[in-house]
Amino acid sequence: MAMAFPKIWYSIAVGFLLPFSYAHTDFFTSIGHMTDLINTEKDLVVSLKDYIKAEESKLEQIKKWAEKLDQLTDTATKDPEGFLGHPVNAFKLMKRLNTEWGELESLVLKDMSDGFISNMTIQRQFFPNDEDQTGAAKALLRLQDTYNLDTDTLSRGNLPGVKHKSFLTAEDCFELGKIAYTEADYYHTELWMEQALKQLDEGEVSSADKVYILDYLSYAVYQQGDLGKAMMLTKRLLELDPEHQRANGNMKYFEYIMAKEKEANKSSTDAEDQTEKETEVKKKDYLPERRKYEMLCRGEGLKMTPRRQKRLFCRYYDGNRNPRYILGPVKQEDEWDKPRIVRFLDIISDEEIETVKELAKPRLRRATISNPITGALETAHYRISKSAWLSGYESPVVSRINTRIQDLTGLDVSTAEELQVANYGVGGQYEPHFDFARKDEPDAFKELGTGNRIATWLFYMSDVSAGGATVFPEVGASVWPKKGTAVFWYNLFPSGEGDYSTRHAACPVLVGNKWVSNKWLHERGQEFRRPCTLSELE
Repeated sequence: MAMAFPKIWYSIAVGFLLPFSYAHTDFFTSIGHMTDLINTEKDLVVSLKDYIKAEESKLEQIKKWAEKLDQLTDTATKDPEGFLGHPVNAFKLMKRLNTEWGELESLVLKDMSDGFISNMTIQRQFFPNDEDQTGAAKALLRLQDTYNLDTDTLSRGNLPGVKHKSFLTAEDCFELGKIAYTEADYYHTELWMEQALKQLDEGEVSSADKVYILDYLSYAVYQQGDLGKAMMLTKRLLELDPEHQRANGNMKYFEYIMAKEKEANKSSTDAEDQTEKETEVKKKDYLPERRKYEMLCRGEGLKMTPRRQKRLFCRYYDGNRNPRYILGPVKQEDEWDKPRIVRFLDIISDEEIETVKELAKPRLRRATISNPITGALETAHYRISKSAWLSGYESPVVSRINTRIQDLTGLDVSTAEELQVANYGVGGQYEPHFDFARKDEPDAFKELGTGNRIATWLFYMSDVSAGGATVFPEVGASVWPKKGTAVFWYNLFPSGEGDYSTRHAACPVLVGNKWVSNKWLHERGQEFRRPCTLSELE
């Protein structure tokens, strides 16, 4: 019986490749760039399936060979001499053992993974790295704090406005807890280790080990001062692993500390209790900016009085009789009175938005801030986004947008900065900041030679399912993203003094993808367009 082994041909396409410049460039800071990773992963899945098909084809051929030889040898072994008495059987036996078994051996040894491994090797250079994974984990923790989300809500993926629901496994929760632990963030370590433990206790099948979870959890609880709970958790760990060296040592230490605390508590006085009460009163009276910012992000900010609300109007605006808008005025509405923040509706088309995004996406880089001391540009943990700059001469669309801003604000854009396009990442945010340079930053825009940033124009180029508001903590204003609109405000009073009430922030994006573009207009060229006043605060 002659056996033929046809060659197995299969191809693994090295498909979608990210541009080389994308390699290890803080993927977590831009959802726009992360979408490319989806295509990369899809390509790898196709490659993996091709590899599986090749392996299955190989095994199918080996299986057929084994089945045929099984029948043949069964017959031959019952009457070896009679079987070999047929000269054809004798010849084929020689041929099989001399040639065909060697071919089978080659087939068995053939490595079908070469194409898949080659694709993986090429694609791996464009994979996210540890910094990206840590950044994405920290984003979840930031969202948890800002929007008062409990771990169970996040773990089950019960977020507002989600299209594709997802959940965290016990192993995922354990990973989040470990990342918090490495940052000495014992508060979040406790929350996520407890969530991992809860899901395991509920019967989830996971590779996460309760002993490891309890080890991290007990230490995190101890670091936060809850000695009793730390001892309870350590006892539970020792029930699972009585020989755990660190847990046994910790238990002895905890018992020693507990005994010392009992002695110290005997000498405590009522004066300490009174001090604690006074401190608590002070805490309630003092509302730091961080809390104001987070409350505004949740929509819990200060509400404008009805009397002030009556002063807010919507109108058709022609840019102070600008010829381009007399016959076709734009919709404008007041968002806030002091500082005056106005929103322009339907001010940028979907086609213009797509053009701007296409121009910007290849150039998106991690957003930077200017160091107030050195003036150098550097990344910052409180600004999670990527940005790119577009000039008017690059595209008629950008030029047209610049002209529109000039017509509707009445300000000269020739001295303005280029259009900055920004895309926010996982939990993307920009914490409270000023757009203008303060008196202690006299050289902030010295190189531009155009003076300070007199005003800000901000386009919203996407809707955001949840989160992502622009908030002004000093006054309690919240401006929510709405695709195709833009908001405008002055950063400086007509006198040239900075308006400190314009301190603002971009809230973390809870669900969705946030694209914005902004134009910072400068003082030079506005001398007759917005004359200076005698009073500093007018």
